[in-house]
Amino acid sequence: MLYKGGCHCGNLAFEVEGELTEVVSCNCSICSRKGALLWSVPRDKLRLLGSGQGVGRYTFNNHVIEHRFCQTCGIHPYAEDAGSQEGRSAYINVRCLEGVEAASLPVINFDGRAM
Repeated sequence: MLYKGGCHCGNLAFEVEGELTEVVSCNCSICSRKGALLWSVPRDKLRLLGSGQGVGRYTFNNHVIEHRFCQTCGIHPYAEDAGSQEGRSAYINVRCLEGVEAASLPVINFDGRAM
């Protein structure tokens, strides 16, 4: 299925394709503060729309995940594996997808603080 999503102001928009069957709630220091519910997809299933200008990048700890956010409204719609390795993933914040009721999805808790 094809989903559309983005930030609050519309500056950062994307499409993502896949089967949304469950989400991950990570308790790491950034995900817990953002309140993100994440859906992991292969990076090539995420297609950014528009120019990509005004998209911020934040990494911390081991710098293996690039957290993307809109520099205008501050919303964090997705993250992705850093680097250019094959088999990269994107982590979509399902709260930023149009027409998706996040409360209806099964949640898997992930202990990101232990990493």
